[in-house]
Amino acid sequence: MTGIITDIQHFSLHDGAGIRTTVFMKGCNLRCAWCHNPETLQLKPEPAYYPAKCIHCGHCQTGCPTGARTTIGREMSVREVLDQILRDQDYYTSSGGGVTVSGGEPFMQPAFLRELLRACREAGLNTNVETNLSMPWDVIEPCLPNLDHIYFDIKLFDPNLHRQWTGAGNETILQNAKRIGDSGVPFTVRTPLIPGVTDTEDNIRGIASFVADLGPSPEYELLNYNVLAEAKYAPVGLTYPLSGARPLPKERLRALCEIAGAAGVRCTVRKG
Repeated sequence: MTGIITDIQHFSLHDGAGIRTTVFMKGCNLRCAWCHNPETLQLKPEPAYYPAKCIHCGHCQTGCPTGARTTIGREMSVREVLDQILRDQDYYTSSGGGVTVSGGEPFMQPAFLRELLRACREAGLNTNVETNLSMPWDVIEPCLPNLDHIYFDIKLFDPNLHRQWTGAGNETILQNAKRIGDSGVPFTVRTPLIPGVTDTEDNIRGIASFVADLGPSPEYELLNYNVLAEAKYAPVGLTYPLSGARPLPKERLRALCEIAGAAGVRCTVRKG
């Protein structure tokens, strides 16, 4: 069983409880205008070029020594990924951490994800997944027995706006969110705050009201806009469509969090 992996990031502190290892899988079925990991969109390895690293050595075809030209994504077996995860097992134990599978959209490689989560659970590891939830339920459900927590996005509550900005409606997402709420698996809902797109009071109020009905005192996170995404586009031949956007000020974040809290959720704000 193999999958296409973009990166394995050790000592992650923002992808769940404790110290974690985050496995980034390739492939995504949405095309969000603000995508923070554009190098994970394609479901196959792809070339990337970083001109700042180029020393004009003329060895691009035989192997670039500085990494100016590289390939993003490589095929790895479940065993290979697990071996890297287990290197930090002592840190997971001492901090209450574990492994988080992210992307891209992890459920784009469902068989590999299912086997990786099973292997992690058998090794006694805490398991999280970060998903857009815009996938068939029969793909998601088989993974639930081996998940300790699910992070999923609801980016826009209006289905037409969701389609405009992500390339797909949100009907499947909302339906799956209700199923997650009924499953008993702990979850956290997130909304990335994109200036002029997702950061409206009506959007946050609509999402928070929906989330409040998913379970008792559900967790809802507002992720402030992150400017670091823009630099990832040119190396993979893409143009960032939101150039010039900036993070929301603290006062605005506080106001949106209060709106969400008034709808009945436990709302927190963190850096995206």
